[in-house]
Amino acid sequence: MIDIGTNSTRLLVAEVAADGSSLSEIVRDSRVTRLGRGVDSSGQLATEAIDQVCTTIADYLVTVAAHEPEVTVALATSAVRDASNGDAFLAELRERFALNGRVLAGAEEAQLTYRGATCRRPAVEGTLVFDIGGGSTELIVGGAAGVGFHESLQLGVVRHSERFLIADPPASDELEALADSIRAEVTACRGRYGGPSPSSAIAVAGTPTTLAAIELDLEPYDPGAVEGHVLELAGLQRQLGRLASMPLAERRKVRGLQPGRAATIVCGIVILIGTMRAFGLERVTVSERDILWGAALAAAT
Repeated sequence: MIDIGTNSTRLLVAEVAADGSSLSEIVRDSRVTRLGRGVDSSGQLATEAIDQVCTTIADYLVTVAAHEPEVTVALATSAVRDASNGDAFLAELRERFALNGRVLAGAEEAQLTYRGATCRRPAVEGTLVFDIGGGSTELIVGGAAGVGFHESLQLGVVRHSERFLIADPPASDELEALADSIRAEVTACRGRYGGPSPSSAIAVAGTPTTLAAIELDLEPYDPGAVEGHVLELAGLQRQLGRLASMPLAERRKVRGLQPGRAATIVCGIVILIGTMRAFGLERVTVSERDILWGAALAAAT
């Protein structure tokens, strides 16, 4: 599985049961490639961003070939979905790598994300799963019967960092404007959901896993320690105050924070806090099992 996201390009090589009931990771990798840089203002994927993603995919395919997989799947999300040259980018992947990438629609992205996040957890009714990406944030509520509500919001750590956070470190009025914009979007989504407050919440993708790594003081990153870590709202507010006060060069040196994520982590925390407040959450469980897991499980069935 190759996930071509707005902020990062990720790889999962896994052994999956034929009925899609279980998954065992063999190789997992993630690189910050920022494919979505500038898409919000230009409407196009930048040439240098495409080149960086293609370099990463070339490396990944060497790894993939060594394991002789039965199926190789490449999925693209928000940046490619929004860009006017998204189809041209997918055509380039076919020409250069014989890789048939496809863009996920919002509904399928929600289903795969929910499946991955809940595959090893009891199906508790009213579970909120959210995925804070580079160009969009997916909010999914479900239970034993699967997904009951989902929405893809145009809130992303690359998109909104470029829109709002110009000064280094971010100015207080920039942070207030960012928080106001996020609050309005997520509160409106909460209203459209209209159901009771979630009984539990699972946060996936780079923002929550990075914040867990910072909180746990992990160097190097340890996915086993991050999986299942609980982030408390009060602790996130402290992390926001600390990281938002640092210039980018200093943020890049924070233990547990991958340097490539230093430019977008402040925005990610604001989105995470805004979502938790809108849905009445005091804590969220962090999971490494996300859309990569969901897509791999689906590919086997």
